[in-house]
Amino acid sequence: MSTRSDALAQRLEEGVRQLTDLARSLSDEQWQIRVPHDNRKIGVIVHHVGTMYPIEITLAQQLGRGEAVEGVTWAKVHEMNADHARSFDRVTKQEALDLLQKNSTAAAAAVRALDDRQLDTAAALSLNSDGPRTCQFMLEDHAVGHAWHHLLKIRGALGQREAH
Repeated sequence: MSTRSDALAQRLEEGVRQLTDLARSLSDEQWQIRVPHDNRKIGVIVHHVGTMYPIEITLAQQLGRGEAVEGVTWAKVHEMNADHARSFDRVTKQEALDLLQKNSTAAAAAVRALDDRQLDTAAALSLNSDGPRTCQFMLEDHAVGHAWHHLLKIRGALGQREAH
């Protein structure tokens, strides 16, 4: 395990810890609040973060092997997110937290298994206009940063809701 991969895994784990702590503290009513400019329920978003880890890790590993990521577009991501939101509209807190824990634990282990050469390897990434991106970029922008990204939005939704 490289020092860099361990640091990335620790950042992923810390984001998940914070998201988990926040999710556990929510009332049933708060779990159902829709996040502004996203329109998904908080509970759906927590489940979504857990759902995405295997995909995000697979894409990062692909880049780490020097293989281009093709066909992954923001339009497809938005479609997948919308399908997920419809399918898991009534997800329970326990279901979401169990998935988040299971998949984030596996994701952190996969990140720790990467060496510095893999982290530095770049290939075309269709999600970013086919520009070359490193495995580490993909991790930081997606798997490592995912919980942090949604934490900010959820906290904002809770603050906006409490202000009214």
